[in-house]
Amino acid sequence: MTTPSIPTLDLRTPTGDIPIPLLGLGTWQSEGDDAYRAVRHALDVGYRHVDTATGYGNEDQVGRAVADSGVDREQVFVTTKLPPDAAGRERETLEQSLRLLGTEYVDLWLVHWPPNKQATPSTWKAFRELRDEGLVRAIGVSNYSLEQIDELIAATGEAPAINQIPWSPKDHDPMVVAGHAQREVALEGYSPFKRTDAESPVLAGIAEAHGATVQQVVLKWHLRHRVVVIPKSTNEGRIEANLAAAELSLSDEEVAQIDALGADA
Repeated sequence: MTTPSIPTLDLRTPTGDIPIPLLGLGTWQSEGDDAYRAVRHALDVGYRHVDTATGYGNEDQVGRAVADSGVDREQVFVTTKLPPDAAGRERETLEQSLRLLGTEYVDLWLVHWPPNKQATPSTWKAFRELRDEGLVRAIGVSNYSLEQIDELIAATGEAPAINQIPWSPKDHDPMVVAGHAQREVALEGYSPFKRTDAESPVLAGIAEAHGATVQQVVLKWHLRHRVVVIPKSTNEGRIEANLAAAELSLSDEEVAQIDALGADA
C-alpha cells in the first residue's frame, strides 16, 4: 500500500508557524485496546496526526501507541484538550496529560469547550504561559464562537491558532469561514460523517463519478477548503479508506456543488 501524501496547514504561533496535517485520526469514543490498535494502525499506514482529549479517557493508550509505533515523536502531531471543568487547573491538567501520553510536550492543546459557556480569558492566559514554557507547541480552542474568540483577542492580544468545531457540507457557511480567516484562526472540523447526509444525490453522484465513497468525498472537500479534519474510527479498513481520500481529485465545480449543501440546509 502506497502512503498518500497528506497536505499540511501552518498554525500561527509567536515563534513561527507549525505545520499540522490536514487529515488526522480522531479518537473520541475509542477506548482501551481499541484505541491503542486504532492509533497503531493509523501510524502504520501513514497518518501523522492523532487527536485525543483528557475527556476521552484514552491518552495513555494513544501515548503508548505512538511510542510503540516506531515513528519518531517529532513526526507525529498530537492534540489533546482541557476539559471545561478544569479551568483554573490548567497546569495540573496538562502535566497529567503529558504523563499519560508519555511525552514532554503536545503539539496542540485546545480548550475543549468554553468553561461555563464563557470565553474565560484567564484560561487562555494560562494556555499562553504553558505554551511559552515549551510544554505545548500551539494552542487553540474548540466549540468557541467568533464572539468568544474576539474576547480572547481583546484580553490578550493573541488569537487561538485554531478552532475545532462540528463541520460537514451541511455546516458549510462562508461567513464562518471568512470570520476565522479574518482573525487568522485555522478551522478544524469534527464529526464530518455524523453530520452528513450519506444519501445526498449530490454527494452520491460525485462519489460514483470518482469510484469513491461519500465519506471520502466529504474528507477531500475538507482538504480542498484547507479545513483540518479528524474522522474517528477503530476499524482498520475505514482508517485506510479515510486516508486514501487524500488521493481524490475534486473539480472546482464539484466543490461548489458540495458547498451549496450548506446553503440548502
